[in-house]
Amino acid sequence: MSNYRIAARFAALFTTALATGLMSVPAWAVNEASGAAESNEEAIEQPIDATAGEAPDASAGPGESEEDDFNVIIVTGTVSGQSKFDTSYAITSLSNDALVQLAPLNTADLLGQIRGVYAEATGGEASNVYRVRGIPNEGSFYAFQEDGIPIYPESAGWFFTGDGITRTDLMTERFEAVIGGPAPVFATNASAIFNNVTRQGDDFLEGAVQTTIGDTGLFRGDAYLSGPLGENTYFAVGGFYRYHEGYRDNGYPSDEGGQARLNLRHEFDRLTIRAHAKYFNDRNTFYLPIPLADPRDPSRSLGEFVDFFEGTLNTPALADGNALFRFTDASGVIQEERRSLDDARRTEYFTTGLELDWDVTDTIRVVNRFRYTDGSVDFDAIYSSANPIDGDDFAASRLAAAQSAFGPDVVRLGYAIAGTGGTLAYDPDSDSGLVIPVDYRNIQSDWQSFQNDFRVTADFALLGDHELTLGVNFAHFETIASWRSNEYLFQVLSQPSPLDLVALDEGGNPLGFVTDDGVLRYSSTLLAGNSTVDQWDLYVADTWFITPDFSLEAGLRHTFYDGTGNFRAPAPFNLGDPTTLADDFALGFVGVDVPNAVDIENTSWTIGANWTVNDWLGLYARASRANRGPNEFNLILPFSGSTTTADQYEAGIKLRLATLSVFATAFYSEFDPFSSSIATTGDDGNIEFVDFVGSIQTPGVEVEFSWRPLDFFTFDGTVTYADAQLGNFTNVVEQSVLEADGNQPIRQPRFYGNLRPAFNFDIGGFDTTVFSRFNFVGRRFVDLANSTEMPAYETLAAGISIEKGPILVQLVGENLTNARGITEGNPRNDALFGQGASQVIYGRPLFGRNFRLTATYSF
Repeated sequence: MSNYRIAARFAALFTTALATGLMSVPAWAVNEASGAAESNEEAIEQPIDATAGEAPDASAGPGESEEDDFNVIIVTGTVSGQSKFDTSYAITSLSNDALVQLAPLNTADLLGQIRGVYAEATGGEASNVYRVRGIPNEGSFYAFQEDGIPIYPESAGWFFTGDGITRTDLMTERFEAVIGGPAPVFATNASAIFNNVTRQGDDFLEGAVQTTIGDTGLFRGDAYLSGPLGENTYFAVGGFYRYHEGYRDNGYPSDEGGQARLNLRHEFDRLTIRAHAKYFNDRNTFYLPIPLADPRDPSRSLGEFVDFFEGTLNTPALADGNALFRFTDASGVIQEERRSLDDARRTEYFTTGLELDWDVTDTIRVVNRFRYTDGSVDFDAIYSSANPIDGDDFAASRLAAAQSAFGPDVVRLGYAIAGTGGTLAYDPDSDSGLVIPVDYRNIQSDWQSFQNDFRVTADFALLGDHELTLGVNFAHFETIASWRSNEYLFQVLSQPSPLDLVALDEGGNPLGFVTDDGVLRYSSTLLAGNSTVDQWDLYVADTWFITPDFSLEAGLRHTFYDGTGNFRAPAPFNLGDPTTLADDFALGFVGVDVPNAVDIENTSWTIGANWTVNDWLGLYARASRANRGPNEFNLILPFSGSTTTADQYEAGIKLRLATLSVFATAFYSEFDPFSSSIATTGDDGNIEFVDFVGSIQTPGVEVEFSWRPLDFFTFDGTVTYADAQLGNFTNVVEQSVLEADGNQPIRQPRFYGNLRPAFNFDIGGFDTTVFSRFNFVGRRFVDLANSTEMPAYETLAAGISIEKGPILVQLVGENLTNARGITEGNPRNDALFGQGASQVIYGRPLFGRNFRLTATYSF
């Protein structure tokens, strides 16, 4: 690790030094540049409408002309910028103005407004679930990029994903999403690319400050400033800071932190150099499922004990260092550590890089992007495990073990509030009559990566015009990881108290404890390891313009993945406390490291055609293959991985009329084989991974439209129908078959989308927009067997924005009707056969009605 770390840190220092050096470019270089050369970035910022001969506003928002939106220059999934109307794939581009009006709760909520993408935004700020066109991988089949290169090469690292380390703010110029199409060629392990395009600065000094407050205890500030630093040298700097009490009442703040980023750019005659740096430090609470109904009688709601909209199993009782973790190290020495649930998920990283864009000649262009990232995740959260259990039944199930440990004088087990030595008795029947086991997880990882993407593009004529690109991408990344869990026993209440289960004699005197300060089992999960990966990607792409209006496109990406890792093997130990059963089977390390290795190759490809029939009609067709190979989890954990292949076929139509524009795609996706590793809780309480292999086919249609019948009225929307169907799943170890033919994948709706009407007025010189967003999601299931349903739901959001000169004020309300939607069940326990009820009784609900007020001053 040392050689790479030294090289990476040297590269980071070099980047900083170069960025500083650009501030004092020699006079001869400035003179040679002559100030007249137009950089590639400027060409992107000033898109040319080939049909109208005008340069439309690239920051068109939902209330502006969709014709302009069709002409915004796209930079994702393409070698050189091209207008949205000319792309031969499904692309969505959202300007910063559009992002402000959409007002997403988090990155997943933003993705959920894009056609073809289903997202669950109910987990909080980070690591939510999102799926594209029925692809069931939850965040690991998609590339998140900033300015064309990812923050971290692996799309799903050790308990962090792209939505957790990427945020939009005022430094975001626009957000682009490529669905299918060329994504497998221009990114690794990607059936879609989500690209955060940042501000670069130009000849004009400009900026903005923004303040957001919300009735959920939200306070957020955004700012950016950009402009010239000298002749042909530009800067952009900005970021955000946010404090949030939370959408659910944890008893402690939910989110706190932010990011700051800097872009420096200098333009020579044919060369543009950009240096960039970003610091990210954010703490986010993770919201997990809550008990919704009594498993003894699913018709009985538990809402009076755990409120649907505000309730959570997060609790201040385990904040402030009140959670004790115990396990043995490789030498057999008992280790103890105090953890704090209110530390939540702390993600911190620093990333820096350098981009060179060189027009070698009028027909040859070289682009090189380098990025170095050093980061960490320290994650504390309450995870759901088993369903709530009748308090009497749970106590009875542990009585024999207590009598064996504490003697025949034990006649019964009683409950007490944890930490009181059994003196503060608790009767579950005074509340719901239920108790609930949960997992307190602490997950840690330290990671770093070095990436470099080099590409050469040449334009030449051969039976038409060609744009040929050859590229090589190299990534080296390393992770040191751990995962520890304590199993706790809780009340079925919001902000519950941990419970002790006390062994009592006939006089009610304590003789021992099944639990220890609420812990049912210390170190119920104990995993640790490390991984090191070298990844090479060789890619080629060609766009062949047979005529100016008809083109063929093709591309290949061949990936070499060479990874090694180690798994630190655990075994159960008795930690030796005779007063409790909680430490009798605590996992500890045994001093054995199990080596793992992954050495694979795969080839992704795409081929397509685009026909601009006339100024208002375009057609395209595309076929592509994406591969999702084994990753760092397969190097750190002791279970094998396989390569999932996603074949996608799509055909689309682009229509722009005077008052109506439509971008529609029919698609068919096939996953065969599709492998799924499902985490289950074994009889001993430890996490077990069960590998199933099957197939998934998804035919569907996705539509993005904008109708503008009146100057003051617009009606935008996206609609997706994705009929994902499972084949039978086979357990690769036991060869048992799970009958699932024709079923929907877990948590995947067939029908979803949004409708967004808006009214625009001028009231006394104030530009006023009244808008709403109606989101709809079809029914889903918590399990592969489709035995427990999550019903369809609809939500309504609305807002008003008022703009006068440089000041914009916006009020937005989310889930105004308090829709009672459920986005997931309990995947730790119910993914195979459901929850024993036809309707979900344990799940993660939508957030309740909430409001946010934003004020922006631009200059």
